[in-house]
Amino acid sequence: MEQTFFNQTFDRVDYTENPLQKGEYENCRFMNCNFSNTSFSDIKFIDCQFTGCNLSLVTLVKTAFRGIQFRDCKMLGLRFDQCNAFGLSFSAENCILNHSSFYHKQLRKTIFKNSYLQETDFTACDLTGSSFDRCDLANATFSGTILEKADFRTAYNYSIDPELNRIKKAKFSLPEVIHLLDKYNIDIEPAS
Repeated sequence: MEQTFFNQTFDRVDYTENPLQKGEYENCRFMNCNFSNTSFSDIKFIDCQFTGCNLSLVTLVKTAFRGIQFRDCKMLGLRFDQCNAFGLSFSAENCILNHSSFYHKQLRKTIFKNSYLQETDFTACDLTGSSFDRCDLANATFSGTILEKADFRTAYNYSIDPELNRIKKAKFSLPEVIHLLDKYNIDIEPAS
């Protein structure tokens, strides 16, 4: 029988020694916990907060994230593409999500704020209306990605091919917008 944990706080727990119990976690707070290289497979998280946690290389097969807030978390190499797609929703603030994959996920109106998303895969992802506020997107992959109404005004180091992605009504700002021309390998100099 699946256990349900409601409205609980888990503080400074090292789950590398004793893995997180399978079940459903609703309205729970995980603070300064170490989940590195553990498994969240088949676990449901609903309206939970992860603050200051290390979630690097956590296995996410059939994991449900619904209404989740990640703050100040280290989340290297996560395979969100393996998560349960139903109701997948989260926000990430001050997080390191480098080398993660969101391949083919529906992430409409997702907020990424002041986070590192270097070498992250957004291939075939629906990011309609999402925001990348002060995010480093160096070497992130955008291919067949829906970026309509997405906000990249304060994002940096991105390279997005408008011919391979849907960018209608997406928001960009100078000087970073010139990275929409990266594939042409042209030199752009300021007017004199």
